[in-house]
Order: sequence, then structure tokens, then C-alpha cells
Amino acid sequence: MKKILFAITSLTLGGAERVLVDIANRLSEEYDITIFTIYSGGELELQLDPKIKVENLIKKPYSKLNEKAKKTKPLQIMLERKKIYENIIKNDYDVEIAFLEGAPTRLLSVKNKNTKKIAWVHNDITQVFGKGIKATLKKIIDKKIYSKYDEIIFVSEDNKNKFEEIYNIDCNKKVIYNYIDSDMVLNKANEKMDIEFKKDTINFVTVSRLVDQKAIERLANVHSRLIKEKVMHNFYVIGDGPNRKQIEKIIEENGIKDTFILLGKQENPYPYIKNADCFALLSKFEGYPMVLLEAQILNKYIIITDTAARETIKNYTNSMIVGNNEEDIYLGLRKIIKNKYRYIKKKRKDNNKYDNDNIIKQIKEIIG
Repeated sequence: MKKILFAITSLTLGGAERVLVDIANRLSEEYDITIFTIYSGGELELQLDPKIKVENLIKKPYSKLNEKAKKTKPLQIMLERKKIYENIIKNDYDVEIAFLEGAPTRLLSVKNKNTKKIAWVHNDITQVFGKGIKATLKKIIDKKIYSKYDEIIFVSEDNKNKFEEIYNIDCNKKVIYNYIDSDMVLNKANEKMDIEFKKDTINFVTVSRLVDQKAIERLANVHSRLIKEKVMHNFYVIGDGPNRKQIEKIIEENGIKDTFILLGKQENPYPYIKNADCFALLSKFEGYPMVLLEAQILNKYIIITDTAARETIKNYTNSMIVGNNEEDIYLGLRKIIKNKYRYIKKKRKDNNKYDNDNIIKQIKEIIG
């Protein structure tokens, strides 16, 4: 039986993490699967098939590290990746797949002539590292890192094109869309929520990490502007992250705590998506967001910013794409709220089928 290693930062609640769990569970029927995480304790570890082995570099969640460790650990992994690879991973796999950008990709880039190396890119690589000298250095380093891989997989054509703008790397490149377990989404959507949405106004839900990429601060500012203009609605944000305190400060300063609600992490976000009037993902940049596929399965009206996420909803009619700036987000949300019977209350049914068998077939082909 062929031995496959997947590496990822952790198995906390997240889109790429959810995809990996579903893929690994499916592949475990035919392969010997190990998942190597940088940090342990992710909620999704409990959803893995018992046949799958899990190994961790650091025996605690990232959230439990002190501030110094949060800054130094990624650099330490970068500088000591050969030592970590040889002492912990031990050249023991037929195929190694770095399933996320950053530390997992750098770690598995260590040369091993007996192992096929595959990197997976889930994001717009031109945006991930930001700007400035630090970002430039990361791009230079990562060009060398990615050149060590036999094959690079992208979750969208947009991500592939953006990658090729930055890195001129001669290797096999392929797009494989995200695997999604639609039956699981539909079943879990019928479970109970911890809260009840107000029936007298429009309820928006977004699911995202509270990080710069997801731009929840921008969204809170737009929401506050609409509320001050008496364009009433509620926004529920599912997820957590390092930007929570600054988002809470915006909520407090603008007096919107009753209408802009941070729900924190939810192991099952699907009932909230199902019972909302509209699903929003108004990020600065995206890859091929899993949560948009889930919202489509639940037949939600969707509003997104103009990012690579547009590829996710290209065949979905219940949707709106707005400009990636505060004014266009304001105008888009206002239009939906003011014309709710046109956009939300009018029931539509898109035919959302996902060819998971074809996705697994493509993955098996790259495994070889």
C-alpha cells in the first residue's frame, strides 16, 4: 500500500483544513495516510478516519503559544527544516503533499530523491505575503522552495495565473477544484443553532477567520454606516482570529453590538448559513473558498467581492459580485437590503452538483 504524507499548519476549523480531512478520509480506503501538522489540537482531528495517523511538530495549538513563540516558531521551522524533516518525517513516504502555503510547503521542500513532492496552493499568492521588504524576501525564498516540487496543484485557474505572474517555475502545474461532501453539509444544516435570528429584518452571515485577508473591520465599518442611515439588518460573523480585539473596538465605538454579532468559532456553521437570508464573503483576496460551495448547496443568496472567489460562483445565479472596496460593498449591501424581495425573498433553485469522484480521480493521478 502506497504511503502518503499530507502536511498542513493545523487541523483547526477552516476551509483548506476541511477539504484535507474529506480528501484524506476518502483516500484512506486505498492508501496508508499520515497527516503531519505544525501545531496540534485542531478540532478537525477528531473527524479523521481512525486509519489515518496524525503527527504533530509542536504539541499544542498555535493559540496556546505565547506572543514570542508565535513570532519565532515559523522562522525556526524555516531555518531548521532539514533537521526537522530528517529527524521527524524521516524520508518514509512515497508521496509528500504540502497542503498549504507557508511552513508546511517550506518544510517538505527538503530534497528526497525517493519521494514525489507535491505542493498545494489555496490562495492568491500575489496577496498572501503583503508588501515591503519582508514580503519581497519571502517571495525570493519561496521561489526556491516551490522549485523543489515535482508538481504544484492550484484550487482555481485564477490562483494558478497569479502564481505564474510571480514565479517562473518549470514544473507540472494543474488545477483541481476543492472536494466537498454535500451530504454532510445538508445533514449538519438541520441541527439546532445556539441563537435565533430576528424575523423582522434581513440577516447576513459570513464565515471566516478574523485576519486581515477577510477584511471584517471593513465590513463592520460598512455595516455601521448603513445602520446610521436606518438601513436596518443584522450581520453574524462566525470565526475567530488575531484581529478579534480590533473588530470588537470598532463594534464598541460605533454602537453596533446588537446588530454586528461575533459568534466565534462554530464547529457546525451550516445551520447558521441555512437560516440566514444571505451569505457574504467580502474579503480582500481569496482562493477557491470552500464556504461558498457550502452556501450554494444550501441555496443561499451570495454576495462576494471581486476576487478569485468569482470562479466559485460563475455558474450560480443567486449571487452578486461587488467591487473590492468599501464604497462598492456599501452599495451592494444597500441594494440587497432595500430590494429584499428581488434578491432574497424570491425563491430560486440552482442545480448544485459536485463531481467528487472526478476530483478524487485527479488526485490519484498526481499521486501516481
